[in-house]
Amino acid sequence: MTAGQEPAEAGDGGQGWAEATVAFRRHLIAERNRSPQTVRAYLGDLAGLRAHAARAGAADLAELDLNLLRGWLAAMRVAGVAPATLARRASLARVFCAFAARRGHLTEDVAARLVGARTVRQVPQILSAEAARTLLASAPPPSPPPASAAASAAGVGQQREAAARTRRAVALRDDLVLELLYGSGLRVSELCGLDLGDVDDERRLLRVRGKGGRERSVPFGVPAAAALRAWLRAGRPWLSTGAAGAALLLGQRGGRLDPRAVRRVLRLRMADAALPAGLTPHGLRHSAATHMLEGGADLRSVQEFLGHASLATTQIYTHVTPERLRAAFEQAHPRA
Repeated sequence: MTAGQEPAEAGDGGQGWAEATVAFRRHLIAERNRSPQTVRAYLGDLAGLRAHAARAGAADLAELDLNLLRGWLAAMRVAGVAPATLARRASLARVFCAFAARRGHLTEDVAARLVGARTVRQVPQILSAEAARTLLASAPPPSPPPASAAASAAGVGQQREAAARTRRAVALRDDLVLELLYGSGLRVSELCGLDLGDVDDERRLLRVRGKGGRERSVPFGVPAAAALRAWLRAGRPWLSTGAAGAALLLGQRGGRLDPRAVRRVLRLRMADAALPAGLTPHGLRHSAATHMLEGGADLRSVQEFLGHASLATTQIYTHVTPERLRAAFEQAHPRA
């Protein structure tokens, strides 16, 4: 059994579910070019739908119908599942059932009349430009590791010296993490997916792989360039192990940096800077986009910077800049 088949084999149900799930996974990867994270989320939601159908006495895929789908969403709504999650799962049901009908796994598209929960797009918490500067300056300067001879003379053991060097390396990495999250507006997955070969230090550009496998070039600023050089000189070589591969950013054990570690870094740095808790990495990305617009950037440039496929996605950032809108109106509108 392959890793891709595991969700299809889980739980009760007939062969129809297994075959359709494996085919659906191939469809998401090969035809829709979905990211690994999206594929995992879709297959997890599909496993939940399959389990609900089995509990309702419809273990075979052929028994799936509109009432079962509505019951699945209603049960989650009663359980307090967030509207955004409900909307995503309703979308999964529509996409899967349409696919299954086209491929003959279902006799008809039973989700064609399924209506999902309407959601209001939530604006993440953001920082002011001044708070962002405070955050990026919050880390105490890492103390240099003691020289081996001095350490021996002072009676400091090798373990203590190694721990000091590790703390210094992690601090340098965390500086770079925050600079790239805010300075380049990266998603966490994009940040953790960066390889050494993705950095063009001469032109200060990053090759970033975003949602749907789309690539874009993103600039990084002078502070990020300084943090990058410090990390590559004194941080990454110390943490690197055989598991590092080509990864730019490493965890404390030497493998590629995990998104959960990035969230932890931000939480700790926010506390160090005495800033309100609750900011997420996405909120830092949102802050970058907002500050660009406030600084005069046009919406199309911000769209390209963030890697949004649609300008409509980028327009969420315009709600926080009414002063700029008023200034543009007064400058350009003939009736202002």
